[in-house]
Amino acid sequence: MKVLIADKVSAKMVADLKSLGCDVTLDADVSAEALPAAIAGVEILIVRSKQVTAATIEAGASLSLIIRAGAGVNTIDIKKASEKGVYVANCPGKNTDAVAELAIGLLIAADRRIPDALIDLRAGKWRKKEYGKARGLKGRTLGIVGLGSIGCAVARRAQGLDMNVIGWSRSLTPAKAKALGIGYCATLDELAGNADAVSVHLALSKDTRGLINAAFFEQLKKGALFVNTARSEVVDCAALKAALVGGKIRAALDVFENEPAGGEAPFADAELAGLLSAAAPHIGASTDQAEEAIAEETVRVAKTFLETGKPANAVNPRKLHTGVPLVIRHYNRVGVLASVLHELRNEGINIEEMENTIFEGEQAACCSLVLDRKPSDTLLQRIGAAENVIQAVLK
Repeated sequence: MKVLIADKVSAKMVADLKSLGCDVTLDADVSAEALPAAIAGVEILIVRSKQVTAATIEAGASLSLIIRAGAGVNTIDIKKASEKGVYVANCPGKNTDAVAELAIGLLIAADRRIPDALIDLRAGKWRKKEYGKARGLKGRTLGIVGLGSIGCAVARRAQGLDMNVIGWSRSLTPAKAKALGIGYCATLDELAGNADAVSVHLALSKDTRGLINAAFFEQLKKGALFVNTARSEVVDCAALKAALVGGKIRAALDVFENEPAGGEAPFADAELAGLLSAAAPHIGASTDQAEEAIAEETVRVAKTFLETGKPANAVNPRKLHTGVPLVIRHYNRVGVLASVLHELRNEGINIEEMENTIFEGEQAACCSLVLDRKPSDTLLQRIGAAENVIQAVLK
């Protein structure tokens, strides 16, 4: 199977994929714009931050699977992939520790103004009196927005610093908050009003885009610390800048609007950079530990696809069917299922899902189908009476 890796990955990932018998091409420097021309004959595409556009998916006549070697899949046109029957899979949770570590690092750096102190030292300025002013984190309240695996990991680390932790997410309940040892906030406004520092860990969706807005920043205490290592789009950038210019908050970011696509490029938003207390160029998942964990998971996703035709961690199959389940127990003979499918087609019934299980001894099997509508009683009786069919029943 032909595999194209369109971003920089570990040598171990490449070697492990080759050990599965894959024909692997590594082209980390290919641009998103050039990807459609590079996708010919490729069956599995692996990316990290590279944009996978509708044009790339359209050009990939042989493309069956796109693997995001990371968690978020917002850089992949999932709608187009689904239209073309291409699986999209990811590697959730494998960069959790790396991102959580950076979030805490940015929090400390912003509180102690470490980057500014270093800049002055490099300029030959010893300003102990200025940089000796810091509130410290012990006993202060950290509000975590988004309590997925990364948000929970940040909570544990903040508790280790003796911080009080409160949280908000759509899925957080008082019972879950209690189990995590954190305070429950029913609304974002409640979290903002009680936090001395905020760390954002929301996935990007239509519901979270711009969720952290001017009203949120208005609720924060003066001098509050704000850290975002999630997605830039969940924050209203204009509102963030306004809060920084007004001296309301101090912020540290790892994610930015209109980030450069490459590893080396000019950074356009000098205005925002000048307002920040600490920053990093979207390196949250970039540790050796995270890279190796993601490499192992990427190979596992590919391996399951090679062995079963279905990848692990697929994000775009329909989660719940709304059709009619039909179960057919039958003898394991050539043409049995073909005749069943022929009967269904003649009645204009579409098969939405199908799975056939062979029992030990290979004499009998059970086929589970999901149909787009209920078959007539006559058709059901005809299928059940067919040669080598043991039973046909609607569930």
